[in-house]
Amino acid sequence: METALNPPEMPQAAEKQAAEKTGFRVLGAISFSHFLNDMIQSLLLAIYPLLKGNFHLSFAQIGLITLTFQVTASLLQPLVGLYTDKHPKPYSLAIGMGSTLCGLLLLSVAPNFGVLLVAAALVGTGSSVFHPEASRVARMASGGRHGLAQSLFQVGGNAGSAMGPLLAAWIIIPGGQRSIAWFTIAALIAIVVLRQIGHWYQRQQLAGKTKAKKKATGYVQLPRKQVIQAVSILLLLIFSKYFYMASLSSYFTFYLISKFQLSVQDAQIHLFVFLFAVAIGTVVGGPIGDRVGRKLVIWVSILGVAPFTLMLPYANLFWTGVLTVIIGMILASAFSAILVFAQELMPGKVGTVSGLFFGFAFGMGGIGAALLGKLADVTDIFFVYQVCAFLPLIGLLAAFLPKLEKAPAAA
Repeated sequence: METALNPPEMPQAAEKQAAEKTGFRVLGAISFSHFLNDMIQSLLLAIYPLLKGNFHLSFAQIGLITLTFQVTASLLQPLVGLYTDKHPKPYSLAIGMGSTLCGLLLLSVAPNFGVLLVAAALVGTGSSVFHPEASRVARMASGGRHGLAQSLFQVGGNAGSAMGPLLAAWIIIPGGQRSIAWFTIAALIAIVVLRQIGHWYQRQQLAGKTKAKKKATGYVQLPRKQVIQAVSILLLLIFSKYFYMASLSSYFTFYLISKFQLSVQDAQIHLFVFLFAVAIGTVVGGPIGDRVGRKLVIWVSILGVAPFTLMLPYANLFWTGVLTVIIGMILASAFSAILVFAQELMPGKVGTVSGLFFGFAFGMGGIGAALLGKLADVTDIFFVYQVCAFLPLIGLLAAFLPKLEKAPAAA
């Protein structure tokens, strides 16, 4: 009788129950591990000037190091995810971080270019093992709040990527190549944390909660052809997001220095503010997707940013700062929603989906940086931003994404 008299309390009770099921300790641990992993990954790119000077490398050799890292960090991820979907490996996260640790040690003592390539491959392989399985852990610990879980997981990686270059400037550049070995402490800490996560993962596995064949409830099961079409659209949206993000993360400081004659320090502050906005957008996007639907978040976060990107090349310094904060927050909210939407398209294939989308995102970021750099050499940095301004219009394709949520049954 009391329940009938107070129906508004029922959604609140259900929400509280879902929150209690959400493993925030596990999510915190996996986000912290993501922070350490991506911090280490970003060190490699940050120490290129040091390596170039020490080994007298050409730009072509620097490009080969990047290619080796990207191939192992991007292309292996879908294969790792496909394998672990069929054969879950609770302790593979710690093993993958062990590969990263070996890569760091080798990088700190590498005597020649060939050994640098091997070290880059080991670091990249560690990343390939980490992301698909860590994303699976985040989903397992979500308590049904998949968007929130992926956002918490993602923000750790974003923070690590931003911190890596700063630590490289403070520790490695003054200390030289040998000081890279100090970062093995971070890898060892990550291994300890990931081993504990592996214990939890194994308990879930023994409890029968990680079976790949378990079907998602509350979502429409689509024909294979429609799933392939939807995944293709999502990958195109990832392409537009990460190509545009590459223009800001790689060349924004050069743009500000050239257009507004800012100092390097002032330009770096603007870049930091943009990256901070990206972190906020990453946290916000997932929970909003849980509440209002992921398709709407995808639509707004990709296409909705277009007016601001189109204005950016013609804005003064003040409005450039304002627009980049808005762009960073809106655009960053897309990835968690896209990833969870894809996981719901293909229930039981969390590792495959995570590996495919993380790998593709990394690949598009690397390719985007290279191609946009070439375009800037041929034309100028201003033209790059005029061209990239149109990339979010690819978000129109979100209209063709299917609706996955089932209509609620009539009472």
